[in-house]
Formats: sequence, C-alpha cells, structure tokens
Amino acid sequence: MTRDIRVKICGLRDLRHVDAAVRAGARYLGFNFFEKSPRSVSVGQAARLAIEVPVGVAKVALTVDADDATLDRITQAVPLDMLQLHGGESPARIAEIKARYGLPVMKAVGIATETDLAVLDGYMRVADQVLVDAKPPPDANLPGGNGLAFDWRLIAGRRWPVPWMLAGGLTPENVAEAIRLTGAQQVDVASGVESAPGMKDEELIARFVAAATGE
Repeated sequence: MTRDIRVKICGLRDLRHVDAAVRAGARYLGFNFFEKSPRSVSVGQAARLAIEVPVGVAKVALTVDADDATLDRITQAVPLDMLQLHGGESPARIAEIKARYGLPVMKAVGIATETDLAVLDGYMRVADQVLVDAKPPPDANLPGGNGLAFDWRLIAGRRWPVPWMLAGGLTPENVAEAIRLTGAQQVDVASGVESAPGMKDEELIARFVAAATGE
C-alpha cells in the first residue's frame, strides 16, 4: 500500500545522485556543508547541483554551528528552500537565523534516552521542523550520518506541534518498520543509501524511497 511519506536524501555530492533521488521521488535533497563530513560539498559545488533540482523538490543546506559569515556565503550562492541546523544551536540562535535569512529552519536533535525528548520542546517553539536523530556517541566526529539508530519506541505515538522528520540508521531494509513504529511522515537518510562513506548508490536510493513510500 502506498504511503504519503516524504523522503529526504542527504549528503548529495554529484549530479548523477541528485537525478537518482529526484527520479525515485525524494521530496527533499540535502547538501552538507560540514567540512569534517565525508559528504561535505563546497559552496560552488552545491550551487551547481541546486540549480539542477526541479521545482517542488526542497533544497536543504546542512550546517553545524555556522556563523553568519558562513551562512551568508551559502545563502547568497545557493538557491535554497530550507536551512538544517545540526549543531548545538540554541532556540535563540534559530530565531536569529530565521529573521536574518527568511528561510524555514529545521533543527536536528539527537535522541538516546527518554530524557533527551525534553530538549525537543524548546526547539519546537521556534523551529519550522525538527529532525529527530540518533544522538552520536561521545567519541564521534560527526553530529549525524553515523549510521546509528535510536530506540524508535521512545517516540511511538507522540504528536508534536510542528512537522518532524525521523533520521538515524535508516536503510532500505528497516525504514518501513521505523515508519510503522514511530508514525513518522517524513524520513531522512544519508549513510543508509551509500556503498561507502560519502558515496551514494543509485539502486539503494531507489530502494529506500520505494520502501518508505510502499511503492
């Protein structure tokens, strides 16, 4: 049975995989500007990719504790539909960014235990969307994209006042079960559709979107 699930493919680095994500039916495409990530792109790379994205597919910039100068460079060069903040940005900082750039903001929040859920409330008062992700381990170099899942039962049946997206360890094999357990209407994947870190796989992209949407 087909489900109205919105899929975000994050960490795209070349046009071939942008095209594959669009053909598969992804609704969001993410461009990663965190230099430590194997999925990172330059502002120039992202600009060249973003102009090829058809209308109706949201272009999202992922940043980590970026300052205004960095966000200025990105937003001035890349035609974007949303900013995704994946660092320790406070609710006040999110409000500043929304006011400065006039773009919707998605805030990523890492979850490991039930106590982490309380952090979501403060962000939901200011962010346009929330990305509910797996909290990285203490020794991780990346705030996301680590291929780790959290216990989806922690958020089963919860309802929040803004749209939210499920992330963390999702693959073509488990995304349908994750949707069933959490009730997620939106899902995000990066490492789960890669053949190696930072290397997207067209077949995995197609399989992931099909598994998420039930097609």
